[in-house]
Amino acid sequence: MDTLNADVIIAGAGPSGLMLAGELRLSGLSVIVLERLTEPMQQSRALGFSARTIEEFGQRGLLAEFGELETIPGGHFGGIPLDYTIIEGGNFGVRGVPQSRTEGILFKWAVGLGAEIRRGHEVVGLTDTGDGVEVEVTGPEGPQLLRASYLVGCDGARSVVRRLAGIDFPGTNATIEMKMADVTGIPLRIRPTGEVGESGMVVVLPLGPHATRVVVFERGAGVRPTQEPPTFPEVAASFERVTGEDISGANVIWTSYFTDASRQAAQYRKGRVFLAGDAAHIHLPIGAQGISAGVGDVVNLGWKLAAAVKGHAPEGLLDTYHAERHPVGARVVANTLVQRSLYLGGPEMQPLRDIFTELTRIEDVGRHLVGVVTGLDITYGAAPGDHPLLGHRLPDQELLVGGEKSSTYELLHHGRPVLIDVKDSAELRTVAAAWTDRVDVVTASRPDSGAPAASLLVRPDGYVAWVGVDGSCEGLGQALTDWFGSPRQEA
Repeated sequence: MDTLNADVIIAGAGPSGLMLAGELRLSGLSVIVLERLTEPMQQSRALGFSARTIEEFGQRGLLAEFGELETIPGGHFGGIPLDYTIIEGGNFGVRGVPQSRTEGILFKWAVGLGAEIRRGHEVVGLTDTGDGVEVEVTGPEGPQLLRASYLVGCDGARSVVRRLAGIDFPGTNATIEMKMADVTGIPLRIRPTGEVGESGMVVVLPLGPHATRVVVFERGAGVRPTQEPPTFPEVAASFERVTGEDISGANVIWTSYFTDASRQAAQYRKGRVFLAGDAAHIHLPIGAQGISAGVGDVVNLGWKLAAAVKGHAPEGLLDTYHAERHPVGARVVANTLVQRSLYLGGPEMQPLRDIFTELTRIEDVGRHLVGVVTGLDITYGAAPGDHPLLGHRLPDQELLVGGEKSSTYELLHHGRPVLIDVKDSAELRTVAAAWTDRVDVVTASRPDSGAPAASLLVRPDGYVAWVGVDGSCEGLGQALTDWFGSPRQEA
């Protein structure tokens, strides 16, 4: 293939695209992000992110940029109350963080690492040549042909990349619509998890000290035959019919809408083209699962693309992206459809709500539902074994590294795999020596109890790929090979 313009081209500069750009730059890859919009979005559909996304931002050292975050310990599943602290690290998510702010933080991070963001550029064609991708682009300077090793579509629900790649997007069409408006100048009672009445449901959320977001679902109203946002009089009229409250005198900042259209890409990968975020899955936005699933997609994908570009990806590594993330997306689509029926269904759904309410009083059921919504129970393939950490996310823990305070998440700030040696083991370092060009080996202990019980091989996305108990290195070499490629020959 001719000289590349970048190792990876990303279509879309939303949260998924910007997060992926930063992930790839951590690995030293050249990245071009193509964004159709000429300016960043100032309005925000999403107003937070989930507990797992908090952890993923923490793994990259980004949480400090958000300042003090308010997490919500209690939430719901389809309107049925749940205690989200029932699992370690559990919460209903961060609230009060507009998507525009999240994008601004990710933009600063990605650009600071060297990513190139081209605004006013739109993908209009693509060709997978087998050894790379040719991307036809229109922009301020006219048409261009760009070349890269890989193309990732993070370009939203109406993804051009998905269409051009010929990837099916099966699912269900919208049956309901929820209108929303951001307003000022009127006092409104806050209803953060929704309030259901005979005529529908409303959510009222604070947007800083002066603005408020109202979301209204009007039972029986159906779906408007247009993709244009509703007018504010339409939103106000629906709100009054559902609540009896008149908000027509408010000053409107912005109106929008969303539906329960639920679809998932049949393939997350087709040759050298990948999909992530809303380009891969759409659903009713409940519990900030949309933005969070997109971030989870690209944190999974980034290090795998980097390994492929650098030439040390083991066979089949890129295919694990679809294998690991497609079931996660399917689960999000399924649980949001269930929540829609519980939350927004009519009186005929009351027996199901009653049964669900009984079930949620069973602790294991509550744990399961909280894990589903937060993403904290996601597991990926790992080395054989029955250790409870294998395949699971590694929580943040304080560590001593070289006598200095650190943490498991600090070790992941550089986006590299980490082998945490808790026994200062010469055998472990000997086994790992042939991978130290791509895996960080760190000797660490716990400040409180001296040392964790096991040494851990942790993927860049924070999931445990191998556990060595009581100083054993059995299976370590195989796990390193399976996930991070063949050992260096000179080693």
